[in-house]
Amino acid sequence: MNPFREDLVSRSTPEPCTVVIFGATGDLTHRKLIPALYNLAVDGELPTGVKIIGFARREKSDAGFRAGLVDVNRKVSRSGHDEQIWSSFIESVSYHQSEFSDADGYRRLAEKLAAIDAARGGAGNRLFYIASAPEFFDEILINLKNAGLNRAANGCWARVIVEKPFGTDLATAHHLNEIVNATFEERDTYRIDHYLGKETAQNLMVLRFANAIFEPLWNNKHISQVQITCSENLGMEGGRGGYYDTAGALRDMVQNHLLQLLSLVAMEPPTDLSADGVRDEKVKVIRSLRQWDTPEKVAANVIRAQYSAGHVDGVPVPGYREEDRVDPESKTEAYVAVRLLIDTWRWSGVPFYIRMGKRLPKKSTEISIHFKDAPCVLFNASCGGAPGGNVLVIRIQPDEGISLRMVSKIPGNSLRLEPVKMDFHYATSFGKASPEAYERLLLDAIAGDATLFARRDEVEEAWGFIDHIERAWHQSSNPPPMAEFVAGTWGPKEADDLLMQDGNQWRRL
Repeated sequence: MNPFREDLVSRSTPEPCTVVIFGATGDLTHRKLIPALYNLAVDGELPTGVKIIGFARREKSDAGFRAGLVDVNRKVSRSGHDEQIWSSFIESVSYHQSEFSDADGYRRLAEKLAAIDAARGGAGNRLFYIASAPEFFDEILINLKNAGLNRAANGCWARVIVEKPFGTDLATAHHLNEIVNATFEERDTYRIDHYLGKETAQNLMVLRFANAIFEPLWNNKHISQVQITCSENLGMEGGRGGYYDTAGALRDMVQNHLLQLLSLVAMEPPTDLSADGVRDEKVKVIRSLRQWDTPEKVAANVIRAQYSAGHVDGVPVPGYREEDRVDPESKTEAYVAVRLLIDTWRWSGVPFYIRMGKRLPKKSTEISIHFKDAPCVLFNASCGGAPGGNVLVIRIQPDEGISLRMVSKIPGNSLRLEPVKMDFHYATSFGKASPEAYERLLLDAIAGDATLFARRDEVEEAWGFIDHIERAWHQSSNPPPMAEFVAGTWGPKEADDLLMQDGNQWRRL
């Protein structure tokens, strides 16, 4: 079956609804969610009649809430800021003040929603977005259920989007899943991972399955290794150290974003592009990961590190333990490198390497597919060796695109070889900036398309893999050591040694 048949690619038309954002005074709402909804309105993709209610604890009027939104939108909106479009859009936005634990606040919210529905002429659709701090997830869900807001009437729908972190380990993720599924059906639950909304991440399946030149080579016969790198040049600015020091690189990024990217790279072709068709194949990848379930296996396959004081972009920066709100005796990793093996026929023997770090030289996320070298019988023998092999690079951010490195002859009378790149950039090829990830994901949730959202079993399988590593680090009598690297460099020597054991090295970004 062709999973890209036109009738299977098309999705439901987004319907008018009321979007309720919990934690509406936070940075996520101001910098991501409202600008995303505004840009959808600019592009004509936001359904007519959508209403937006910000639910938060601070005392604010509708006018005060709107005033705070416009200042940020002017700075961050992808499409710029059009005052005429904004004035029309912002009329649909209102504010609802309540403590997250106050049952009366949800009763008043129900009355407000009922009034909106009555003005539309009957029952309405509701999308609840939980963008609050994680400690409030449970009580928001429980109060929605107690107020009867988790069910819709007369053929309408009620859905919930839950932000990360979705739990802090398998036990807490399982508990939260129990709460969510006791409130909303799984088909109405959208666990968001904004990396899956990025244009290049979405294009991974198209690259593989819509181009006949790639899929026949996408296996252990032709690929020697796969690398996934997420580098950040920032540290703990903006008070982030308080959260980060309780999470760390492994739980903050690898468990969700990077394992999701890995599953898109390694999955088998789905039978169709339905949400469950795609997610069934993704979860098989996570289940097939070889488990690093002893301290010895963790020590041999996982490197954790903290950065010491150094320079990033020529500016002096402190070490991790000297950062604001970070414990001076912290045992939390700001860098992690993992070697993974996927025990399937397709990937047997192919190492997947994931690394993520703070205070690295640049901000970048990319996937590199390293193909095996050509046999050493022609150019390698006669010309002193061909310079490198073929590498396919998928750039997730910031310069979204795809490049393929291949070997070519240098013009001239002698036979000299050199690697060259075939490069594709989204912005230049299509003449416009890619939509922000939250734009696509919000529109998908309104349309009822859960393909780019994590399913319950995906989340729990990923946490099961991560928990083994966390226990080896924090509960073992002989935990693997914490490595160290200078801020502004590409990580610790131990991470380089991890790849050198296999005869590989990290790709230079």
